[in-house]
Amino acid sequence: MKMIQITDLHLVPPGDRLFDNDPGERLKACLADVARHHADAELCVITGDLAHHGERSAYIRLREALEVLPMPVRLLMGNHDDRGNFRSVFPEAPVDDHGFVQSVLDTSAGRFLFLDTKRSDSHAGLYCEQRQAWLRARLDEAQGKPVYLFMHHPPLSVHFRPADDIMLDDGAAFGRILDGHAIRHLFFGHVHRPITGSWQNIPFSTLRGLNHQLWLDFSHKRGIPCSMEPPAYAIAFLNPDAVVIHTHDFLDGSAKYLYEPDLPVERQVVPMARQAQP
Repeated sequence: MKMIQITDLHLVPPGDRLFDNDPGERLKACLADVARHHADAELCVITGDLAHHGERSAYIRLREALEVLPMPVRLLMGNHDDRGNFRSVFPEAPVDDHGFVQSVLDTSAGRFLFLDTKRSDSHAGLYCEQRQAWLRARLDEAQGKPVYLFMHHPPLSVHFRPADDIMLDDGAAFGRILDGHAIRHLFFGHVHRPITGSWQNIPFSTLRGLNHQLWLDFSHKRGIPCSMEPPAYAIAFLNPDAVVIHTHDFLDGSAKYLYEPDLPVERQVVPMARQAQP
């Protein structure tokens, strides 16, 4: 199975800017690239912070932008999102019995669980008892089939203070819910950094956001250092024997070359633009 992950859009109303960028234009370019090169993906998951201030107009902008995608999309809540405004624009988005934006999807690769980790009074994440009960039930239903988790907040320390200050509260309790289940991979957002690793023997990955990033400076003792490093999205291949994830800097404008080492030296390196000419 092939799927796309995008995260941390931080959309603002039309005409507004964020960190001297227009997040809507970034999103438009990203989705156009996905539609052009990965129309065969079975699913696109956007792992939270859809809007920066949770305005209804930002969600309307998102709904309009998503029309270009040929595949289904699942949208998650992040700390910057507003559930009420989101649901007023996306009334078809699945929710649980308590109104949390979380759902299940059984796919050819296994069971996908989309979690809602938003906390109303903090930028840190929360997974309350009601949400925990929902997760336990969905995991028990899986009956040993592979499970893929999608969430906004990381449940573990990524050893980077600006992210760890606002990670999921009580990640240890969350981790205990996963014990004994076949969790194949954990996808999350929130940290605006390309990070991979494992936690409780569960592989995890996250990636850059679409508008701005967290600058990797371990010396900062307060605040959140941000940068304008290029945005990226992820292409994940979920196979029975492996999970392979590529990240793509879709706005990269550097020169591209075709290298063919078996040709004579003077013909080995050809600029891609020249190569494309008839």
